[in-house]
Amino acid sequence: MKKVATFLLVTFVLISAFALAEQGPMPDKVYFGVRMQQDVAIQDVAAGNVDVFFTGVGAPTINSLPQSVLQNLDIYNIPSGSWSLLFNPIPNEPPYTVNVDGVEYFNPLAIQEVRYAMNYLINRQYLVDEILQGAGGVMYTMATPGQPGTQPYIDITANMGFTPEGNQDLAFEMIENAMNEAANLPENRGRLVKQGQWWTFDGQPVTLKFIIRVDDPNGRLPAGRYIADQIERAGIMVERVEIDRYAAVDLAYYSNPADLQWHIYTEGWGAGATRKYWHHIVSQMYAPWYANMPGGQEPTFWNYEQDEIDELTQKVYAGNFATEEEYWDMILRATELGIRDSVRIYLTYQEDFYVANKDRFNRRMVYGLGDGLNQWSIITGDTVDRTLNVVQFSAQGSLFMGAWDPVGTDGFNDSYSINIASNMYDYGMFESPASADHTPAKVVPRMETLDTKFVVDENGEMVGLIEVPADAIRVDPDSKKWVPVGPGVTSVSVATYDIIYGVWHHGISESLVDYMYQPLYVWDLSVDSGPTDSRYDATYSASAMPGLEVEVARKINSDGSITVWFDYNFPIDDMYLATWGAPGWSVSQSGQPIGVSWEIVEALTRLVENGGASGREYTFSATAAGGNIYEVDVLEPVSVNDIKVELQKMINERYVPIYIEDMVTPDEAVERYRAALDFVNEYNHAYIGNGPFMMTRYDPSARFVELTAVRDERYPFERGYWNEYFETVRLNVDSIELAFAAIRGLDLPVTVNVSEVLYPYDTYSPAPEGDVEVSLITPEGPVSFKAQVETAGTFVATIPGDVLNTLDPGTYAVVVTARSEGAIPSTYSTTIVVY
Repeated sequence: MKKVATFLLVTFVLISAFALAEQGPMPDKVYFGVRMQQDVAIQDVAAGNVDVFFTGVGAPTINSLPQSVLQNLDIYNIPSGSWSLLFNPIPNEPPYTVNVDGVEYFNPLAIQEVRYAMNYLINRQYLVDEILQGAGGVMYTMATPGQPGTQPYIDITANMGFTPEGNQDLAFEMIENAMNEAANLPENRGRLVKQGQWWTFDGQPVTLKFIIRVDDPNGRLPAGRYIADQIERAGIMVERVEIDRYAAVDLAYYSNPADLQWHIYTEGWGAGATRKYWHHIVSQMYAPWYANMPGGQEPTFWNYEQDEIDELTQKVYAGNFATEEEYWDMILRATELGIRDSVRIYLTYQEDFYVANKDRFNRRMVYGLGDGLNQWSIITGDTVDRTLNVVQFSAQGSLFMGAWDPVGTDGFNDSYSINIASNMYDYGMFESPASADHTPAKVVPRMETLDTKFVVDENGEMVGLIEVPADAIRVDPDSKKWVPVGPGVTSVSVATYDIIYGVWHHGISESLVDYMYQPLYVWDLSVDSGPTDSRYDATYSASAMPGLEVEVARKINSDGSITVWFDYNFPIDDMYLATWGAPGWSVSQSGQPIGVSWEIVEALTRLVENGGASGREYTFSATAAGGNIYEVDVLEPVSVNDIKVELQKMINERYVPIYIEDMVTPDEAVERYRAALDFVNEYNHAYIGNGPFMMTRYDPSARFVELTAVRDERYPFERGYWNEYFETVRLNVDSIELAFAAIRGLDLPVTVNVSEVLYPYDTYSPAPEGDVEVSLITPEGPVSFKAQVETAGTFVATIPGDVLNTLDPGTYAVVVTARSEGAIPSTYSTTIVVY
């Protein structure tokens, strides 16, 4: 009897503790606002008027702050931003002319040699030293130096002759030769001529319209002006179009390149995540299929084409490679092609400084070691009163640049929107901000079930050898249903996943329905079923299909888990491989961590099909908007009212989407529509997410958003869970000591100074141990040497003289990497001269 009483007492204590556990994020409330001046925002943080400035600022801004302000700030220093130039290359073929409204123009950026010469014309080191004030570095590819896995991409340019300072004379020669060749084409003879300083066409100066962001007055504005001056020194006139982000983005990304409204745009990028693998970004920044190159895959526009980059990146993106060597061969070849074609060229990365008020936080926020403050910072923001006040910088005073479209490729295309909306989204799996490792959240792979088997056929394609049970189900795009796969189907990989269900912000529990709706919907929008197909979207399809075709079949198991058979191989990383089979619920093709419940998706899709009660027509593509056609938006008042009317129609019709007719009754569907309509009526927006926060107030005139923590007991993660989860020790390479020059045949010692850092608190101490490696980058590839601990914080390696003896005289890179489990590696690079 005593044992039973003890058991009951223990059980009661455990139940009581569970009942007292609080679900959701650290803050109860998060308030987002804007400041139109960066210095004003920082002053407000220092004064305690707001808690954190969520926009990274450059070194010139930080260096100008007085000590009285700095002493009140906790500064997060992250190499998270980058600058690039996007060129309009129309027509990208001889004779390089474009007819606009009956007038023919010559476009020098249609010549690949001219675009490529920009890599030599621009002194990237000048941008770093003079404009970034040394807080950053030169950048030749889309891979941010210092992040994991970037060195192979950085090495590509070593053989191209790129240098930080550029080569102005070579650039002038390349441009002059290319223009002369163009002038000698029969179509251009006598029309394209050099007259004094300037190249002219039909008697008018050849002129480039250069979009320069005026709302980045200490960064891209002076950088753009410098680059414009350099181009004019090459004899091509530049019209400096100095405008703010709204007008700039609209022209560069959403106008038809054939209209020649722009030629060059000063792009600025946030890192987006802390990454280990970069093939996704290679696709995004160089491959036309990804819809992020000139034309954006809008069918009515002229679109840049590069078939080899598309083929290579789509194969890698779809996991269609047999070995690690093949992976690197394909993705590095695609990167090299992108660099040589130079439709987008990278210039610099910069140190971004994020500031928070020291006294308002109990502990530091989690942040991305490669991208800075992000949604994890908001979720883990441990303030003294559980309220987090956040401001972002907006020169025009508005929060958002584009539509809150949770379906199309163009939705949530600015950091302002993502910094807010990502907090209303829960990941299935994600890239850890501390390690860049792919990490399970609500979709958890059973790694013991992960398997890959295939052979390579005579065409070089992988053929899966894993048998798929005949009663497993697949998407049938014709019937828009799940159907049995039948006998004889195989796949490359398989894994089983447990789903951790949470709660939608309108109070409906997540369920299997959400995960079964998504693939059918995405397939439906991606497949053209003929003239009567009102849901097919070509731009959406171009983005979705490479990933959509990966899944072969799935099976719902009796324990609620889902087994997925899929055609994807990734021999480098099993957990990353598992992400490709993981079931998902968001239908968005924006590439951003956003998504809404399926009844809102259906309402939006019906608006696109049939128009709204307001008389508007709707689209999922920003490039198709204009006139009376609007991109759907779950925040904009007229669009929200149309959503409300559509939800009521769905209630009246007792409408059930065809995709889930066998899983949801009309009564259940109506219950969801009513819950959604009540939510929209209460909060005046239709962003019904499933994340740790919900939007409870939005006032566009006051430029204000309020997020409220989800404390529902059905929300799966406890308050403080992620703070503890991400705590880890990382190593940091502080400096290296080696001779400027090395003599072949003589050993070269390398001393590496390494600290141990507790993340995210950034407390430093000399590292007593760790995995430290020194790599000499040779023409045949890197040669690596292990560094041994000499004393705490000091590691020593030796590059043997016989290795140096195999090298020709010249300059070589030395890269040092320090690794610790659960954190991203730290890298440090320098050069030596070998005699």
